[in-house]
Parts: sequence; C-alpha cells; structure tokens
Amino acid sequence: MTDFATPRELARRTSAAVDAAVGAARDRGLIVADATVLHDVFSVVVHLAPAPVVARIPTVLPPTETPDTLALRQRAELDVAGWLAARGTPVIPPSPLLPREPVRRGSFSMTFWEYLAEDRDRAPDYVANSESVADLHAALREYSGQLTFLSAADPQFVGAALAQLEQRPDLVEAADLARAQREWRVLEPLVRSRAAFEAAFPGIDLQPIHGDSPPANIFAGVDGDRYSDFELITLGPVEWDLAALGPEHEAAYDRGALRNGMRPLREDMLRFVNAVGMLRIIATLTLTPQLPELVEWLRPGIEQWHAMPFAGGLGD
Repeated sequence: MTDFATPRELARRTSAAVDAAVGAARDRGLIVADATVLHDVFSVVVHLAPAPVVARIPTVLPPTETPDTLALRQRAELDVAGWLAARGTPVIPPSPLLPREPVRRGSFSMTFWEYLAEDRDRAPDYVANSESVADLHAALREYSGQLTFLSAADPQFVGAALAQLEQRPDLVEAADLARAQREWRVLEPLVRSRAAFEAAFPGIDLQPIHGDSPPANIFAGVDGDRYSDFELITLGPVEWDLAALGPEHEAAYDRGALRNGMRPLREDMLRFVNAVGMLRIIATLTLTPQLPELVEWLRPGIEQWHAMPFAGGLGD
C-alpha cells in the first residue's frame, strides 16, 4: 500500500493547523506575532506568542469522528479542566483570554489553553505519576457534569477499524486480526452497555476518569506538575486510567488510593481494561497512513498482547 502520508504532506498538515489557530485567535482579538509548535503527534499544539495562549488542534482522527462528536469531546474537556482548576486541582486550565468553547476554522476544530513554561530538564517519573492519579480521581469524584459510559474505549471506532483491517494485510497479520475480532465479540457488549458491564463486574464503582493514561499526560511545569489532556474524559472504573502500565505502577496507584481513602485496583477489572486497551492498539493501526510512525510505536504493545490471556480471561 502506498497511502502513507509523506513528510511533505505531514508538514503541510501541521502548517495548515497552525495557520488555522493563528487565524481563529486573531479573529477573536488576540495579537499573535509568533506561533511556535510545541508538540505534533495526534494534535498540533502551538504557542500563540506573545500571548500566554496555547491552541490544541487535533489532526489525526479516525473516520468515525465527526465534527459534532469531536466538538462534544472538546466541550467536555474544557468543562472538566475548568472545573478542576476552579477547585485548586493542578491542571492546565482553559485560557481566560478566549471563549471556553471549541472553535471551528476550515477543517479544524481547536481549543485554547493557558500557556505554562515546561521544565524540559526533568524526566517523567511515571511511577510517581501513577500514585498522583489517585489524587486526580479523588478530585473527579465530585464532578457532576454529564459524561457517557466508557466513551474513551470508542467502540464505534474499534469495530469499524477491525473491519477495515481485513483489507489491510500490510498493517496486521491475519492471525492477530482473527484473534482481535474474536476478543471484540466478547468485550464489545461490556464496553457498549453499562448494564452489561455492571452485571459482569458486580460491585465496581464508576466515576469520572481521565480516560487517556493520565500518568503519561502529566505536564512537568516549572511551577510544578499539572494534569492535562482530558480529551477522553469519561465515566468508568478507575482501572481504565492505569491500563497496560504494569504491577509497579498499579502498586503506586494503590498507595495513592489508600492515602485518599479509596479502594485499591481490582485484578479482574485490570484484566478487562488491559484487554480492551490492546484492541484499541490494534484498531489504531488504521491511523498509520495519517501518522506513519505509529507502526513502530504500536509494535511493543502488540507484542505484549500476544502474551496476554484471551479477552482478559473473560472467554474464548
């Protein structure tokens, strides 16, 4: 297959996203003299200097994501981040200089955030971050905004991607795809239905959770760590936020949970979220034409999946 984006096409996409952010900010009265790209993977993150404003523009999206569903996720993210900031939880807050709402310009939908200086000399401590996630969960327990059950699992995308991969033998081996499809038949009902989930896992409490591996989404600011990137905020079990991180990180979270008077992680739930997370990795292979580096980035996860029990031990 030859549909992978070329370096020139990727550069054009980044440039177009930056131009859209600059134009949208200027339309709303912000003076932008210099736009500096801070991050460019699934989203382009750009500092709109000299203003203390950062725009985040999602650029790598599945075909199941529509402008309406993206805007819905962005509104939820802005709402929960603003809510946490107002209560003193250390997050990157929405920018107070621009409206707290998704902004559409051309083919892009973007959000605006407060610019914070990053401590680039400090390496991430993912074990410490995992313990800190319990503090975030404790804060989120009080959030009463409307959230849908396990939307972070994105079952529509996973199902569509597994079907699409039948036509992409260049992306996944046939045996792996067959296993993934069999596992999805077991796991999909538990992801799509809260009632089915609660019947399968009695006694599991659900609450607002980050949704996108928060230990890897803690921003190392010069003024301290900040939780960030709530794009997949959802209602679910706390285990979802520790998926695939392993025993050391799970033990660290349990220490934080004990400190906050919360329950420790449950082993059966960890097996479930790890299994669903691995199928999302397989599904993400369909995005590699948009982001060719994903092929190598996803390979370790797929190798880890090979050693895991089928569907987290829930059936065959």
